[in-house]
Amino acid sequence: MIRHVVMWTLFESADGHDRAANAVRAKERLLALKEKIPVVRSLEVGVDVLRSERSYDLCLIATFETLADLTFYNDHPAHREIVEFMKKVREKAISVDFEA
Repeated sequence: MIRHVVMWTLFESADGHDRAANAVRAKERLLALKEKIPVVRSLEVGVDVLRSERSYDLCLIATFETLADLTFYNDHPAHREIVEFMKKVREKAISVDFEA
């Protein structure tokens, strides 16, 4: 089992929306990937509620059976589309992929 975790800090405003609106827009788009990409076993997306100094704005946690499935996900057109959206609204992104 492979776990894929990504966290983003969003710009104060981008793509015609403020940070909070872009967090909601991103969450909706990310959650839709579960239905569009069959190799996704589970997918959670959360918007930070504490807003502390060390917080990121948005987090995705996805699970895949194999590394090949994660590669399929990364290359899928629906994922590539959300990557392009996130490039417009994110200031910073970090990720980790690990065996669970």
